[in-house]
Amino acid sequence: MKKRNLNIFFLSVLGMLAATAADAAEFIDGMDDVPVAEGLTQTEENNVSFANDETRFVEVYLSGENISFAKVADFYRQTLPQLGWRPRGQENGVVRFERDGESLDIVREQTQPLLVRITLKNKNQD
Repeated sequence: MKKRNLNIFFLSVLGMLAATAADAAEFIDGMDDVPVAEGLTQTEENNVSFANDETRFVEVYLSGENISFAKVADFYRQTLPQLGWRPRGQENGVVRFERDGESLDIVREQTQPLLVRITLKNKNQD
C-alpha cells in the first residue's frame, strides 16, 4: 500500500512539473499552438500572417546561434504530436506535420547562424 501511495505521489509531482513546463513555453506569434524550440528566437523580419474565415497562412522565421537543425527537428518531432500534429515525414530537408486540414512545414534556411522557416497553411493551399 505504501509503495502504491508513493507511486501516486511521484506521478502527481511529475504531472505538476509537466504542466508548469507547458505553461512556461513560449509560442510562435501567429501560431498559438506551436512552441519556439529552446535555443531559438523568433525574428521580427520577413514574417507573414494572413487569416480569414476560410483560410490561414502564417510564415515565421526563427534563429539561433548554438543549435543544430537536427536538434530543432527532433524537438518538433517530440513536441508537436502532443499538441495534435501528425508527423508526415521529412522530404528534401522539410519536416512536415498536419492537423485538422492544415499543414506545417519546418525548413532550414541557413546553417550558421541557424535560420529556420516555419510555414502553417491550409492543406488546400499546397
